[in-house]
Amino acid sequence: MKDFTRLFDVVYYQNEKYPQPDAISRKINGEWKHYSTKHIIDTMTQASLALLKLGLKKDDKIAIVSTSRQEWNIIDMASLQAGLVNVPVYPTISESEYNFIFNDAEIKYAFVSDAGLVKKIKAIQPNVPSLIDVFSFDQVDGCKSFDDFLALGDGGDVAALEAIKASVQPSELATIIYTSGTTGNPKGVMLSHDNVISNIKAVNPMLPLDSEKRVLSFLPLCHIFERTVCFVYILNGVSIYYAESMDTIAENLKEVKPHFFTSVPRLLEKVYMKLEAASANLEGFKKKLYFAAMEFANNYDLTKNYGLIDSLKYKLYDKLIYTKWRDALGGNVVGICTGAAKLNPKLARVFTAAGILVAEGYGQTESSPVISVTPFEKDMIVFGTVGAIIDGVDVHLDHREGMKDGEGEILCKGPNVMMGYYKRPDLTAETIVDGWLKTGDVGTIVMHKGKKYLKITDRVKEIFKTSGGKYIAPLSLESKMKEIPYIEQMLVVGESRNYVSALIVPNFVNLKEWCIMNGIKSLSNKDLVNDPAVRKMFQEKIDEKNKHFGQWETIKRFELMPDEWTIDGGELTPTLKVKRKIVTEKYQALIDKLYS
Repeated sequence: MKDFTRLFDVVYYQNEKYPQPDAISRKINGEWKHYSTKHIIDTMTQASLALLKLGLKKDDKIAIVSTSRQEWNIIDMASLQAGLVNVPVYPTISESEYNFIFNDAEIKYAFVSDAGLVKKIKAIQPNVPSLIDVFSFDQVDGCKSFDDFLALGDGGDVAALEAIKASVQPSELATIIYTSGTTGNPKGVMLSHDNVISNIKAVNPMLPLDSEKRVLSFLPLCHIFERTVCFVYILNGVSIYYAESMDTIAENLKEVKPHFFTSVPRLLEKVYMKLEAASANLEGFKKKLYFAAMEFANNYDLTKNYGLIDSLKYKLYDKLIYTKWRDALGGNVVGICTGAAKLNPKLARVFTAAGILVAEGYGQTESSPVISVTPFEKDMIVFGTVGAIIDGVDVHLDHREGMKDGEGEILCKGPNVMMGYYKRPDLTAETIVDGWLKTGDVGTIVMHKGKKYLKITDRVKEIFKTSGGKYIAPLSLESKMKEIPYIEQMLVVGESRNYVSALIVPNFVNLKEWCIMNGIKSLSNKDLVNDPAVRKMFQEKIDEKNKHFGQWETIKRFELMPDEWTIDGGELTPTLKVKRKIVTEKYQALIDKLYS
């Protein structure tokens, strides 16, 4: 196969170029089980025949509600080569959201991973007239299993399947992905094979991947970021290992020893916190050396020509400190790609200094998802940007009132732009104007080695005015303040108020270490956030960062929160971004207090 134009073509491409004994692996009952390229293809063919036996016709919709596992990929590609439309759904959303998505997409069959999800989907089945049946990947009492499903394909019409495969056009709808909105019902983003394939081809040369590499995958496959990247893995014959859960990532990294993985900034922040916390048990010279290595990494400059003394220092830090950081990630990691939210440049510096290139990508579901990504070459990394605009994609900045010079809403045009919102031509017309996708993000363009790099400065809808008529870009403020090692999460507020304030969730690991060093006895989180010495320290740190902003932008008052914001608590999206509207409404009384 010289080329691939539909998503299911990619696995056949792998089989011809780099067939793998461990194309996909997953840990089952304490042991890693490997699935070869041939097994994946054979099983997806059987699954396609089973889907046809169920009576499904071209463009019918099936849903996958599951954690990442080989069955996810099999059903995804099996449905696509049978001419169906795959609707992947987060396993963590509410019953009302399942109800809306299943009815809106008119889902006919659902494939779920376990007993908990069987219970959730069975609960809404009476309210979804189109939903015929549910199949479970795990064995669950009262639910048909994946093995039962595959058995339906026995004796299926292979010739009919081949005819359907041949008829699937690259321009046709492949998947509908419902975005998790902070208000109202989710919107179904329609992506064609062409949309995602264009992204795969543009991104592929920029990633450090080949058929000798292993990756650990732990982000949800229902998110287009990880799903597209997984197709890039398959294209290159990379062995994919799925982490057992978010709680076992550290253990799985040591077992798999991956060369690459994707992440969201929040997870890298947690890794960084653990690195900082590791210094708590050190004493004397070891502690001084650790802090010196951390300081060097925090100020690492890719454009600087380090002299002999600094080069010797780096070799010492690398041998004694940075190598241990790499070991904590398995020892083989050469690159990490982050997306879905803004990465603190300090984190990129620290990991890159330690020999692990951290590159940011940027985009959204509506752009399949990549608009820009940083090439994995040291001289091509620009800290603070979200990478170079990918080939075949045009970007225009639409400057408006309230934006600084050189800023504008990022508009994107290219083969990656979605077909539109499912059943919502009104929203489609608002979002795609003359072929330009309005991203809602504010950014600037930075030139580097002849390439256009994007720098995200805020969200259009999040820029607000104070009562004095001054515009505030909260993302810029939050990003700068989160350089303070004692800040974990933050929300800047102050729309139509006379000054800017903030809700802050402390990094309690670092904060408690600070308390020990400053003779403050062990306190609960609730007591810590009200401790005068703690509040004084936060005020001093915030005042220092305030110097980077105009007087009208500075944070005048803040409130420390005793509890972390979470997905389950409703404050975070499944990709760990803060839901501003939800947090603002939830803590409205506390915000009002900041202005009383």
